[in-house]
Amino acid sequence: MVQSDSIAAMDRNAFILGDQATRPMPFGIEREVVIMKLIEHPNVINLYDIWENRGELYLVLEYVEGGELFDYVSTHGPLPEEEAVRLFRQIISGLAYCHRFNICHRDLKPENILLDPNHNIKLADFGMAALQPAGHWLNTSCGSPHYAAPEIIYGRRYRGDKADIWSCGIILFALLTGFLPFDGGDL
Repeated sequence: MVQSDSIAAMDRNAFILGDQATRPMPFGIEREVVIMKLIEHPNVINLYDIWENRGELYLVLEYVEGGELFDYVSTHGPLPEEEAVRLFRQIISGLAYCHRFNICHRDLKPENILLDPNHNIKLADFGMAALQPAGHWLNTSCGSPHYAAPEIIYGRRYRGDKADIWSCGIILFALLTGFLPFDGGDL
């Protein structure tokens, strides 16, 4: 993937496996695009357009120049409570919006949360996201182990919205302490 400003170009052939060769777009990318087109919220990265040619797929995404929340916390260390709460409220606001549409992110972590120049949050990377209708359970093990809910780690079925909330708790802990609760290393 090559990224310039807000355009991400992907080699379509790198994602084609077996029976997907006849699909116009690989399933994982198609799912991410469909989900991102449903979401319009100030704390979620925008997908403006998509186009493709024979060999490449282009996503025109909102450019968020502040970088990853992970890098910010790694550089600045634990955040003051007031700043951590302000950022966390924005994370929850964007996530609650997604959950209203039965969209579960399933890979929330500081690396997938961007900061704009004014230090406002943008949730990004919906590659693991899933649509979860009410009353249904998910069973795909995905996400980053340090931020994943126990039921995902143990391979049990789970509610994606509840797993996202678990990840948010880990993120809040990391914002306030500068390290992860279940890992001896620094963030």
